[in-house]
Amino acid sequence: MSVDYQIYDLGNLTLQRGATIRDCKLAYKTYGQLNAARDNVIVYPTWYSGQHYDNEWLIGPGRALDPAKYFIIIPNMLGNGLSSSPSNTPEPYNGPRFPQVTAYDNVRAQHRLVTEKFGIKHIRLVVGWSMGALQTFHWGALYPDMMDLLAPFCGSAKCSRHNFVFLEGVKAALTADAAWKEGWYTDKPARGLRAAARVYAGWGFSQAFYREQLDIKTLGYSSLEDFLVAFWEGFFLPKDPNNLLTMLWTWQHGDISDNEIYDGDFKAALRAIKAKAYVMPGQTDLYFPPEDSAFEVENMPNAKLVPVPSIWGHFAGGPGTNPVDVDFIDTKLKELLAS
Repeated sequence: MSVDYQIYDLGNLTLQRGATIRDCKLAYKTYGQLNAARDNVIVYPTWYSGQHYDNEWLIGPGRALDPAKYFIIIPNMLGNGLSSSPSNTPEPYNGPRFPQVTAYDNVRAQHRLVTEKFGIKHIRLVVGWSMGALQTFHWGALYPDMMDLLAPFCGSAKCSRHNFVFLEGVKAALTADAAWKEGWYTDKPARGLRAAARVYAGWGFSQAFYREQLDIKTLGYSSLEDFLVAFWEGFFLPKDPNNLLTMLWTWQHGDISDNEIYDGDFKAALRAIKAKAYVMPGQTDLYFPPEDSAFEVENMPNAKLVPVPSIWGHFAGGPGTNPVDVDFIDTKLKELLAS
C-alpha cells in the first residue's frame, strides 16, 4: 500500500505524564517548497480523529494556504492512527496501554520535526481547527518568538469544564459496548462506535442547523435518521476506539498553562503569546462558544476576535463541510497573512 506521507523518527519520546513512547513516530505531509530563507512556513496540525488529508480542504491554488507561496507542514497528532498510536504501537504499550499524551507533548514533538528535520527557525503562521486550534495555541505559548501569526479556529487554549463533560458522554458510549473488553477488543466494538456517533451528532452541529434541516436541504440526506446513520455513524465506524480514547484524553487535558513554564497560570500563558492572532470561534459552536474565545482574546496582547457567522456549529470550521464558511475562514487567513 502506497502512503502519501513521511515519518519522522523521534526516538524515545518521554512524555509530560512520565511514560516514554519508544521509537516514537511522527507522521507528516508537506505541501509546496521551502524557500531559501526558510521563512515561508505554515504549520497546520490535525484535529480529533482527523489525519493530514482531512486538513487538505483549506489548501490549494488561490487559497490563503497556497502551496505555490508557502511551505505547509501538516503534522499528524499522536494517537491518530498514522503517528504513534494505540493501533500501531508494539507491545507492551499497545492498545489501552498506550500512554497519556498531552497537547504539550504533541507540540514539542512537532517543534522537533520543524527545527531538526527542516532546519526551520521561523514560522509565518500556525493555524488549526478544533484540536488543531488547541495545538495552535500551544505553539504560541510554548514558542512565542518563533511565529508571526496564529489562527486558531473553532477551538480553545484550554478544555472547558462543559467541554470535558461532553467528552465524558462520548467516552461512556464507546466503552459501554460489551465487545469493548477494557480496550482489549478482538472484534470492533461497532455498537459503541455507533453510540458515540449519536452522542456527537447533537453537538457537532447547532440547534439552528437542525431546525433549518440543513442535513436534508444542504447536505442532501433523505431524513434525519439517514443523516445520523450515513454521516455520523459512517464517520465513526472506520476509527479505532483506543485511538479515539487516546485523543479524547489529550483533548480533555488540553491547557496551554499546564507545564513547567506557566505552572497552571492560564492568563500568564495567554499573555505570553506574542504572535498577531485571529481567534475565530464558530458563532454557534456548542463545544467552543465565542465567550470562551473572547476571554482568551482579552488576555492575549495581539489578538482579534473574529467569529465565524454560521449556524453550522462546530462544523463551521471544518472539515470543509460548508463552502460558505470555508470561504469566510480563507478570506480572514488571507487578511492575516497580508498584515
